[in-house]
Amino acid sequence: MMAGEVEQVPLFLAPMAGVTDLAFRLLTRECGADFTISEFTAAAALTRQDSKSWHKLESDPRETPFIPQIFGGKVEEMVQSCELLQDVADLIDLNFGCPAPKVTRHCAGAALMGRPDELVGMVEKCVEVSKVPITVKMRLGTGTERINALELAKRVQDVGVERICVHGRTLRQRYSGVADWQAIAEIVDAVDIPVVANGDIVDAASATKCLQITGAAGLMIGRSAIGRPTIFQQIKSQLDWDSSPPPWSPTSSIENQASARLWAWRRYVNLDDELNELRHKSSSEEVEAHLLSKNRLRHAFAFTKELPGSKAFRTELHSNRGAMQLSTSVEAFLVELVTASKNQTQQD
Repeated sequence: MMAGEVEQVPLFLAPMAGVTDLAFRLLTRECGADFTISEFTAAAALTRQDSKSWHKLESDPRETPFIPQIFGGKVEEMVQSCELLQDVADLIDLNFGCPAPKVTRHCAGAALMGRPDELVGMVEKCVEVSKVPITVKMRLGTGTERINALELAKRVQDVGVERICVHGRTLRQRYSGVADWQAIAEIVDAVDIPVVANGDIVDAASATKCLQITGAAGLMIGRSAIGRPTIFQQIKSQLDWDSSPPPWSPTSSIENQASARLWAWRRYVNLDDELNELRHKSSSEEVEAHLLSKNRLRHAFAFTKELPGSKAFRTELHSNRGAMQLSTSVEAFLVELVTASKNQTQQD
């Protein structure tokens, strides 16, 4: 029904704190994401050479191009971070879209949209020191003043930004209500650089509608990819953008979901194990073990969400703190679901 309705555009994995670690980014690339962006990282921490913050910006040749995203409220820290990233980044993305209070209270993220001159000045100075392209992610505005995303899009284009991603909500909305795709369409029409649409893209139908309304040069998917990295392949397949079969083999709706997540979970664990071995050669084992377990716990909750029996299982996960124990528990839960679905299909 939707196949062939819209021309193919790149699909982006949105930067999300605590979600888009390197293993997950590599996994989504294998699942059809065309571009992945690092967890958004504080410029202030990077300039202090904070090891945990630099860990967020690790990359791998399989991720090319590598796009780190940084945020901050001080021009000098943002500029210095851009300088520090010159030898590792293929592009650098500046975050003016994060609505989290811990970010906005420092007048960073989406809060800077309330100070447009400061925002544009910061972008201009980052562009001046960077040899690699600078891109920007923003919202429609703060929500406490007039919507100014269109004005800012024109201004950051004028100072050298090469691509803009717009989330169709304001800072005040955070993630409530619905994304205003028509507002994104107005920005697409007003600038010459590519505009990527973000917000409420959850499947092939919503991807189609968003493209029809906005005419965007790309789509960014965030929360809908949490625990569902296969969403990129599913969208491409349903829109006839990619005819290659997925690595999993669904035969029913439940098995489709469980099989896809089982394959994705196993692949995430394999990638994370592989990367962790490489990290131990250059980092503190204590720090790496903590990050490994913390990341896996977050993904364990996400990969099992909304599946049959997941509520009780997710309660049990709180006691599984070790990375190996988490991996085994989640795999066993998903295997049981896939097996039960196959048995039910055979009986029917």
